[in-house]
Formats: sequence, C-alpha cells, structure tokens
Amino acid sequence: MTQFTPAAGLSNPHLQTLAPRFIRKKALFEPVWQTLHTRDDDFLDLAWSEDWQGETAQNKPLFILFHGLEGCFYSPYANGLMHAFARDGWLSVMMHFRGCSGKPNKQARAYHSGETEDARLFLEHINQLFPNSPKVAVGISLGGNMLANYLAQHAESPLIDAATIVSAPLDLSACSERIEQGFSKVYKTYLLNSLKRNALRKHHLIKGELDVSYQSIKRVTKLYDFDDLITAPLHGFKDANDYYQRCSGIHRLKEIRLPPRLFTLKTTPL
Repeated sequence: MTQFTPAAGLSNPHLQTLAPRFIRKKALFEPVWQTLHTRDDDFLDLAWSEDWQGETAQNKPLFILFHGLEGCFYSPYANGLMHAFARDGWLSVMMHFRGCSGKPNKQARAYHSGETEDARLFLEHINQLFPNSPKVAVGISLGGNMLANYLAQHAESPLIDAATIVSAPLDLSACSERIEQGFSKVYKTYLLNSLKRNALRKHHLIKGELDVSYQSIKRVTKLYDFDDLITAPLHGFKDANDYYQRCSGIHRLKEIRLPPRLFTLKTTPL
C-alpha cells in the first residue's frame, strides 16, 4: 500500500478538505449529460467526460464515480477525479443521486447510505452500453458506504471489476456523533443546510408521505435529527438508529467478493 504524503502546508486534514473549494472555482471540464429514467417514474442524471456514444469512447475502460452526501459533478473532488481519469484515457461517468444534479427529483424519496437500487439500475445501464469494457467504481463518503452495501448485496454479480471506497462513514452512528464535535461542525452546517434546503423544496411531496411540517424541517439542527425526522421514515426505517444500524457498511464488508487487492478502504472520522 502506498503511503499518502500531503502537499507542503496541507498536513492538516481540514485544510486538505477545504483547500480545493478555494483553489478550484470552476469545474475542469463541462460534462455530457444523460438522463436515466427509473422504474418508479423518477430520474437519475449522469455526467460523462465525453459523448458516450462517440467512436472514441467505445474502446476505453470505464471510471465510475459515486459522489458524497449532497455532492454533484461540480464538487471539486468529483470533476477532478473524472478529469484525471479521462486525461489518462478512461471514459468517466458519475451517477447523481436523486435530487443532487441541481433539479429536484419527482418522488418524495431521495437517497441514503444504504440505497442500492439506483446504483444497480445505473450499472446495468453501463453494462448494456459497454459489456466488454473494464469497469472500476469509486465511492466517496456516503457514496462509498453505499458502494460497500452494493458490493455485499450483489457480491456474485457486481457488474464492475474493481472498487475503491474513499473516506466513507462506514459506522453511521459514530460519524453522526463525531460530526457534531469541534471543527467538524463546519461540515455539519454545510451538509445540513443543503439537506434542509432540498427537503423544503420538496415539502409538498414529503408531506404526502410523512406528517412533517415545513417549520419542523427548518428547526432541525443536527444530522441525526434530520435522519430521524425525514431520511429514516421516508425510506422505510423505524428511526435514525434503525437506519444507521441497517445501512452502516462496516457490517457487510466480509460479504464482499471482489479480490482484496482491488478493494481499497480508507476511513475518516468525519
């Protein structure tokens, strides 16, 4: 395993997290967009590094990215990774979780750390387009925890050849506590504000599923409380504790069948 060496002056993990936001103001390239329709009359927006139908794309290996909580193509790490792989001759593609591409999705449900149905639909789509191309998937943060659950659930037929999980909250309960402490509250505030903003945009849909008022969403101050109020009941869990227990990827790592040398794991308390 290669030891990570941070850039000069960026040994602090918080600086490593925040610096790209200030250094890279614009995406390194503009993607080619594709919309994938789901079985429940919703949609997933895909961002490609180039026209996937073009002749140059047909013989390239595929780099597949699952972003983190409230991320999107324009997150610096997302377009940065896609650009790096595309520059080295890969065809890069990222699936946006529902509601993360800049447009509210059509259903009350959104996405969460254990929701693998959309990822399966997406990977089936990729496999139909490129049945013989090597495929490597990377999951960042929430996308990494989701990928761990996916690889365990579809251990016999993952539709990818290798996977890397980066900085995933594999113990959701522990991470929900840690993010309420110290400097991590900065990330909590950013993520929670985005979650609340998107939930309020869809309040008319959520209210049809849950007895949740507009004001009760606005009053939420902790990620745990948001998960307890909306994420868990909206997606079939009893409460936040039930959601965290059933969807923490740490419980399913032993079920993954991809060769260990192809499965790299890096965790963070954030």
